[in-house]
Amino acid sequence: MNRRFFIAWVVMFVAWMAGSIVVHGMLLHDEYTKLPALFRPEADAEAHMPLMIFAHVLLAGAFTWIYAKGVEARDWFPQGLRYGVAVAFLTIIPTYIIYYVVQPIPQSMMIKQIAFDGVLMLVLGVIVAFLYRNAGRPAV
Repeated sequence: MNRRFFIAWVVMFVAWMAGSIVVHGMLLHDEYTKLPALFRPEADAEAHMPLMIFAHVLLAGAFTWIYAKGVEARDWFPQGLRYGVAVAFLTIIPTYIIYYVVQPIPQSMMIKQIAFDGVLMLVLGVIVAFLYRNAGRPAV
């Protein structure tokens, strides 16, 4: 872990938090308020914000770490898109499908969560690839 890694970690944290605010705090906010039995009231959620920040610190660090270990000497942009797709298939898509199965949420909400967070993963993948654009090892 070097200086580039820690800078990328901070950038990814800021980007992920900002993206999550857009996705969940703006785009999906009204959907969530329709299900008060499943989601905390805003004041209660705000009281738990330190845990949300901690979770995003962990997400950003792991996201950056995995990319840094697997970056190849290839064009950074498609590599970042591929990484974003892989992370979405590993986390976003199955997580929201599972939530849909076990929680009484509308199918339309699940689809929006997958779509919006899926796009966010693509953006985050491109950002981390840009930050590591000259760090790849020769492809094996």
